[in-house]
Amino acid sequence: MGRLKGHMIYKVIATEFLPLRERSLDDPDENTYRTLVKNLLISGPMYFSYSYDITNSLQRQAFSDLEQPLWKRADDRFFWNRYIQSDLIDFRKTGLNGSATRRTTSAQPGVDAFILPVMYGMMEISSTRIKSTPFSFTLITRRSRHRAGTRYFSRGINEDGHVSNFNETEQIVVLNDNDSTPTSSSLVGRKTYTEGQEIQALAFVQTRGSVPVFWAEINNLHYTPTLQVRDVETAIEAARKHFSEQIRLYGDNYLVNLVNQKGREDHVKQAYENMVRTLISAPQEGGQGDRYTSEKLHVLEPSGRENAFDRLHYVYFDFHNETKGLKWHRSLLLLEQLKQGLIDGGYFRAVNMPGDTKGNVEVRYQQTAVVRTNCMDCLDRTNVVQTMIARWTLTRQLVDAGILNPGESQDDDANFQVLFRNVWADNADVVSNSYSGTGALKTDFTRTGKRTRVGALQDLNNSITRYVRNNFLDGPRQDAFDVFLGTYSPSSHVGGGRVFKDDRPPYIQAMPYVLATSFFMVLVSLLTRRVPNAAVWPLRSFMLFWVVVGVWAYRFIQTHGMLYVSQSISHALKSVSLTRYR
Repeated sequence: MGRLKGHMIYKVIATEFLPLRERSLDDPDENTYRTLVKNLLISGPMYFSYSYDITNSLQRQAFSDLEQPLWKRADDRFFWNRYIQSDLIDFRKTGLNGSATRRTTSAQPGVDAFILPVMYGMMEISSTRIKSTPFSFTLITRRSRHRAGTRYFSRGINEDGHVSNFNETEQIVVLNDNDSTPTSSSLVGRKTYTEGQEIQALAFVQTRGSVPVFWAEINNLHYTPTLQVRDVETAIEAARKHFSEQIRLYGDNYLVNLVNQKGREDHVKQAYENMVRTLISAPQEGGQGDRYTSEKLHVLEPSGRENAFDRLHYVYFDFHNETKGLKWHRSLLLLEQLKQGLIDGGYFRAVNMPGDTKGNVEVRYQQTAVVRTNCMDCLDRTNVVQTMIARWTLTRQLVDAGILNPGESQDDDANFQVLFRNVWADNADVVSNSYSGTGALKTDFTRTGKRTRVGALQDLNNSITRYVRNNFLDGPRQDAFDVFLGTYSPSSHVGGGRVFKDDRPPYIQAMPYVLATSFFMVLVSLLTRRVPNAAVWPLRSFMLFWVVVGVWAYRFIQTHGMLYVSQSISHALKSVSLTRYR
């Protein structure tokens, strides 16, 4: 991938499965699970470093114990292979002597080098310049391993306070970095640099995550799935766990909600706002409307700092109504609302400490707040808003660093703008592919700054592909996530090839074939040339019969859509296990 602060970063491009048995066990279920995990490893963008902690932001690294091995410093949320390394971690902590049942009490520090954290997400490292000033521009998105999964199998929050599709995105600028040999454990590495010029790192973090209430969308072959939202009261404890962690890690949270205020999405919006009203003390509300929408902005703020959750600041923006008709510049209305919070929250800035051999840095500024953005999927609308906020913050950082003069913008440099837009569009595609199975929508605007016909056609293609993948292909993808991350253990269910067997009644399984056959027969009837002077009614009767059969089969499949969408075996078996336990 390249070097980040002097440390080599690698991308996982190939993996190999090595059997622990001398004679391999050929079990159909185990073979299927192994194939699922292999597909995940092939398609999932994963990164690692032997000397740099890519699971933590620069700010968290600055206050970590650099004497600890990488795996102990790693952020548990983004340590994606922790479950796979769990046996090694247990061995490191307690040691093993001969067998797993005979433990010693001595730790095994020699194992540290073999426990290597892997991050799932996106990373791009680029060397660039603005106004003849060279610097390194990096974008990192870390996807949480908690409640990971696919679009319709993973929504909302769980009892542990983890939300679906949670991603932390960090934008990094490194100045005066001559990129020499990396050290083994330092934050920025020991580098040569011009006398009088400090090696500076400037970073800004944003997050995204599903609306933290209990809600789900049930696939049933309809383009718009059935939405279910549970009472807010049932999710209060889970939301408290979630926001307690977010406040501890990031400080003040600006909760930007971009879902629609009308139609089905309004149920999610109302649930989120009711949750915030419950958490903060004496909420103060304000709203704005215009000719586009009755509520373009809705703000919920605490009246004081009476409890820990009074560091939550809710901002609703009616993104679709405000920007429809390609009026993308109207998204700046949201930026104006957030600007004071962005100024107060700041960003992280640190410099190398000359003569320090351990990699410690001198922290100049800290980021004390984060913008947490969501839409329904936390993908397309969220990408546009995060890119806008990142662009504004980068201009501020470059002005503070003296690269730009007050009043200037990084937008003024055409070459850098091409790089910036493409990096953020690539980020949008990676996050979207991981969750929905396709690239993001609206990336033509992110890449070019305007909407295009080609981009609209690409969005149509992605929307159709999402429908197909989410309805017919996501079950195995969800199983792969669950098995790899250890949220589901197949050991108790493997055997005899029964797990993945289709147990639906034969007539249910046969219905798609009946529909396909009827379509084929009608097509044959239309293309068959009638013999001269032959009666017309036999052919028409034949075609009418198959039309009726086809319509009946289609209506049956449509009515019983849940029987024909792709199902997650791991979710189904976990549900059965919970039912038996209860």
